[in-house]
Amino acid sequence: MTTPLEKTAEISDNKTDIWNDSCSVEELNYSIKSSHCVGATSNPVIVGNVLKQEMHLWKDRIYEIIEENPQFSEIDVTWQLIHEITQKGADILKPIFDREKGLKGRLSIQTNPKNWRNTELMWKQAVEFDKLAPNIIVKIPVTKAGVKAIEEATYRGVNINATVCFSVTQCLAVGEAVEKGIKRRKNEGHDVSQMTPVCTLMVGRQDDWLKVVANKKNIITDPWNLEWAGVAAIKKAYKLFNERGYRAKLLAAAYRNHLHWSELIGGNVILTLPYKWQKRFNNSDIEVKKRMDNPVDPKIIEGLYKAFPIEWKKGYDEKGMTIDEFDTYGASQRTLRQFIEGYDNLVAVIRDFMVPNPDV
Repeated sequence: MTTPLEKTAEISDNKTDIWNDSCSVEELNYSIKSSHCVGATSNPVIVGNVLKQEMHLWKDRIYEIIEENPQFSEIDVTWQLIHEITQKGADILKPIFDREKGLKGRLSIQTNPKNWRNTELMWKQAVEFDKLAPNIIVKIPVTKAGVKAIEEATYRGVNINATVCFSVTQCLAVGEAVEKGIKRRKNEGHDVSQMTPVCTLMVGRQDDWLKVVANKKNIITDPWNLEWAGVAAIKKAYKLFNERGYRAKLLAAAYRNHLHWSELIGGNVILTLPYKWQKRFNNSDIEVKKRMDNPVDPKIIEGLYKAFPIEWKKGYDEKGMTIDEFDTYGASQRTLRQFIEGYDNLVAVIRDFMVPNPDV
């Protein structure tokens, strides 16, 4: 029997791609089998969760990395482990990559979240990541420095996946940066036919941010409107990307409700779904039909402007922010803090292997 997520891909002629929002071996295998998965993603938080779930698969290897590299610091061991977990996920997706002639079947790996202010460190790490496997795609945050790194990494032939992105303005900055990088690359005679850049819009985190603002400022609004904010933003960005002919493909992430899937069906987009949401959607009775081109109710947009005249403008307007404002945008700051904390927690896990607590 065809699952709802398999049907999602089918009715869009495979333009609506399903990715697994994890590099977990067990979850990725389910996603490929039951959700028509053609890609996957990771970040420090995800890798930490993978270790919690699949430590039995990695425990011995961590000890081996430590023993094989006596001069490695805990940071070195952490990144070696991240590389190997990424390569394992990439291996699982490689048959899809080969079948689709390089246009699908990629595994995302994220640059060090602590480098979000340093353009050079980000693009150089992206270039190194690109060597891990033929089907790697590299996540770079949409900060002021990150936009420049996205252009530079693209120019150097790296397929990028822009992350820490929540607004129409940020998406457009990514679209432009990718086009500049590709143009520079083509002008030097390099092949770009298999470049499949991606721009993530974290739809659920846009919703989350407005809820935080409402709570902080004691704003009362229709709660239903808050469930549509991220959907409205990505639908607007999608329309603008199509009008401008951007090569980058939009990706919806950070799932909070079924609208983040059901309203995007039929679009030439990527839906990166956590395992638990795949299970929920595959067991649901929600009708699978094309809705990507259905506009969001203007009353919802109006309600969001009325309740959040500043923050909704930043998230939804085509020129809602300058690039200089990306670093101080509330949704960006919240997510950067979480990614950095996730990275530190992952390093702490490795520290326990290298320097066990003798008091425990």
